[in-house]
Amino acid sequence: MPTTQQSPLKAVPSTSETVLITGGAGFLGSALCDHYINRGMRVICVDNLSTGRMQNIEHLMENDAFSFIKHDVSVPFDISEDIGFIFNMASPASPPKYQIDPIATFRTIVIGAENMLTLAHRKGARILEASTSEIYGDPEVSPQPETYRGSVNTMGPRSCYDEGKRAAETLFYDYNKNLGTDIRVARIFNTYGPRMDPEDGRVVSNFIVQALSGNDLTIYGDGSQTRSFCYVDDLIAGLVALMHTQGNIYSAVNLGNPGEYTVRALATMILEETQSASQITLKPLPVDDPKQRRPDIGLAWRLLHWEPKVPLREGLRLTIPYFALELEQNPAVAKVAV
Repeated sequence: MPTTQQSPLKAVPSTSETVLITGGAGFLGSALCDHYINRGMRVICVDNLSTGRMQNIEHLMENDAFSFIKHDVSVPFDISEDIGFIFNMASPASPPKYQIDPIATFRTIVIGAENMLTLAHRKGARILEASTSEIYGDPEVSPQPETYRGSVNTMGPRSCYDEGKRAAETLFYDYNKNLGTDIRVARIFNTYGPRMDPEDGRVVSNFIVQALSGNDLTIYGDGSQTRSFCYVDDLIAGLVALMHTQGNIYSAVNLGNPGEYTVRALATMILEETQSASQITLKPLPVDDPKQRRPDIGLAWRLLHWEPKVPLREGLRLTIPYFALELEQNPAVAKVAV
């Protein structure tokens, strides 16, 4: 059974509408928790803490509008109170994390999606799936529109995540078509910002931690592969817009920053912004690592009137101090990103 940690304060005002966020102690999930608490809404955060961190939500634990439930979404879940909106954010999102236990990753994504869809259908709630640009695999089309079907290796080391998300999207569409469940699907491109786990192994966190620690920045491949980086505040604004825009939005929607940078250019920018004397070293490119990643956000603009506002360099300047504090509090993190 799920275990609940809740403030002993008085009951939430009846005017609050309830939002349930799975993966709510994670990087993006905790930012969503903050957003809805700040809007005066009731928030239920569900996380098994396999990759989420209590420090991301500890500032909310004494708020009478917030509850934390420690629970694995791959196990059936129910809750007695009414729920208006569900964000299904539960899943490790970085290759080093989700490859540790690919079977558990797939179960979390697919069975977790089914469990939360069942809950949404029972409650009459609108539910949003945090899908991913990874469903496009190593794309042969750029920028990637939602109509592109992708180029995914179904038997590669990343397939537990890529194919899991594709299967979760299918469940969402089928619940809508067959049961009338009110769904939204966001395909999220690389996002960065404060509260990223310094040990998650993704390129922005790795480079910043390495630069601040005086270690060489590790580039896999020759650094010519490209990525598009979206600052967390922009992404949260996109998710919220997708959730609350009226109308039948039952197709996937790309959310990301269309600015495209080579990995080497990102490394150079981080060295400049951290004023680090670190050097760049090259290592072999991992299997199935995409050579190009850039979102076509035309649909997001047409449906949501959303586009990102924060340029990469500005976003890095907002992010680097967070990692500097993390390193100050836990110097051992510097060894993980080497």
